[in-house]
Amino acid sequence: MEPLALDRLTGIIAFARAASLGSYTAASKVMAISPSAVSKSIKRLEDRLGFKLFNRTTRALTLTPEGTELFQKALRLLRDAEDIEQTAFAARMEPSGTIKITAPVPVGLHLIAPQLPRFREQYPALSVDLRLNDTFTDLVEESIDVAIRVGPLLDSRLIARKLATNIVCCYASPAYIKAHGTPASPTECSMHELVNVRYQSSGQMMKWMFNVDGEIIEFFPDAAISVNSTDAVLAFIRSGGGIGMLPSFIANSYVASGELVPVMQDYWVARNDITAFWPENRRGNPNVRVFMEFLQSVFPDPTPWNTRFSN
Repeated sequence: MEPLALDRLTGIIAFARAASLGSYTAASKVMAISPSAVSKSIKRLEDRLGFKLFNRTTRALTLTPEGTELFQKALRLLRDAEDIEQTAFAARMEPSGTIKITAPVPVGLHLIAPQLPRFREQYPALSVDLRLNDTFTDLVEESIDVAIRVGPLLDSRLIARKLATNIVCCYASPAYIKAHGTPASPTECSMHELVNVRYQSSGQMMKWMFNVDGEIIEFFPDAAISVNSTDAVLAFIRSGGGIGMLPSFIANSYVASGELVPVMQDYWVARNDITAFWPENRRGNPNVRVFMEFLQSVFPDPTPWNTRFSN
C-alpha cells in the first residue's frame, strides 16, 4: 500500500468535517479554507475511492450508504489527530490545580504519603487530594485522575501501568520466634498463634497463599485474631502476638531494623501487581504526567522491598 499523501489526508479531514457539520461552508470555516477547496478535496477523495460520499441538493448535504460506513472511521482519524495536538499542547503546560489520587490504605500510608513532601517541593503549584480506601472507585464518574490498585484492570476505559509486584510472606517478631519457634512449612501453621486480615471491600477473610514446589496452595488459616487492616496485622506481630502475612513493602523496613523476621520465606508468593490506572481522557494531562513520573521514583525497578525474594 502506498503512503498516504497529504492531499488525500486533507480530503478525509474535509469529508469528516463536512459530514459532522452538515455543509461545506461550515467545514471551510473550521478548516480555515474556502468552500470550493473543501469541495475539491472531497471530490478528489470520491474519485480515488470510486464512489460518492454525499448526496448533494440545494438544501441539504446527506451521506450516501458508502459515506455513512466511512464516516465513523474518518471521524476516529480526526479525533486521533486532535488528541495528538492536545497531547503536544499539554506537554508544554505547567502542572497546576489539584490532582485527585486514590490508593489502598496500605499503599497510600507506607509508600505514597511519605513521599508527597518531595513531590510538593518539585511542583508547588499542584495540590494533591489523596483518598485512601480499599474499594474499586469508578474513576470516570468520580473524576479521579490516577488510581493505584493491587490487582487486575477491571475497566476497559482505563490505561494501566504496572508499578511493582506485590509479594506476600509471613512474618513474626524475634520474641515470638524465641518463645514458640517457627513453622517449617505451611502445614504447620495451625500449631501457631495466627492473625489474619478481613478485606474491607468484601468482608471476606484473606486466603494465605504459598508456593510449594512450584504449585500455589491457598487456604484460610485457623487464625484466633482477625482484623480489617494490614496495619493492625503489623502491630499484632510486632508486639510478639504471633504470625501474620504481610506485603513485603510493609514488612521490609521492620525486617531491616530487626523488629520482624520472615517466616517460611522459601514459600513466598507474588500475589498480584501494584498498578496505576488513569482514564483515557487524562492521557495528555500534565498533572497526570508528572505524577506518573513521581510514581516511577516511588516504585523503582527493582523495588528495594522485594530484593530478598528470588527464585
